[in-house]
Amino acid sequence: MTAGSAGAEASYKREEGAVAFRLFADASRPTLTVPEQIAASVGDRIISGALAPGDRIIEQDLAAEFAVSRGPIRDAIRVLEREGLVTVLARRGATVTALSAEEVSDIFEVRAGLFSVVARKVALARDPALIAVMEAGVARLNRLAKMKDDQGAYAETSYRLSILSARSCGNERLARMIFALSLQTLRYSKLSLKSITRRRQSARIWQAAFEALCRGDVEAYVDLARRRVEESGAEAVRLLAPAEAHVHGGRAASVRATA
Repeated sequence: MTAGSAGAEASYKREEGAVAFRLFADASRPTLTVPEQIAASVGDRIISGALAPGDRIIEQDLAAEFAVSRGPIRDAIRVLEREGLVTVLARRGATVTALSAEEVSDIFEVRAGLFSVVARKVALARDPALIAVMEAGVARLNRLAKMKDDQGAYAETSYRLSILSARSCGNERLARMIFALSLQTLRYSKLSLKSITRRRQSARIWQAAFEALCRGDVEAYVDLARRRVEESGAEAVRLLAPAEAHVHGGRAASVRATA
């Protein structure tokens, strides 16, 4: 590892340790309000699976846990709702948003288009600082891809590399559009990258893309970036669709039985 890439690895690890990196990706070093800190903590639980789809977010319990009034808790829930992690229903309160094959198809279609633009800008700029970070990140992905159970670390690493690329693309509006979809994407990416087979396939694409970036092959880099996003989305849809079909089929059978 070169001195530059060693420095990038250290910087990368500092970013990785920031709990709020995921929720507030549009700020390089965010100073968080109390509601934002609470939202970051609860958001981590949702993304990790500690809070499952459909679980209720109980204001009183969170107020007791964080030793605050219910006002900051409601503000935190609004942040989570904005990010698509929580659904708020009148008179029913907040619940963790369910994972949906239809939603993931829509999100990844948009994300693939946005990242094609980001990839082209990144490949044309070829920023040495970003390339050093990418080198460290791709090396880590290759290590994680070989682990039988990475505990979601591969998806987290891939997510951070994508966010750092968006930050470096030189178009703030484009980056904000990507950040707005980022946490929904991370939940689905963790699902799609659970198997070692999928992680190895993804790591091969990341490695090929990095090599294309280094040699200045813009079209190859753009194509590989889009392919990576599309394959991740397709796998999440494949995993979610049978479960949704089973649920809908069970509901239909129940309606027929009571008709």
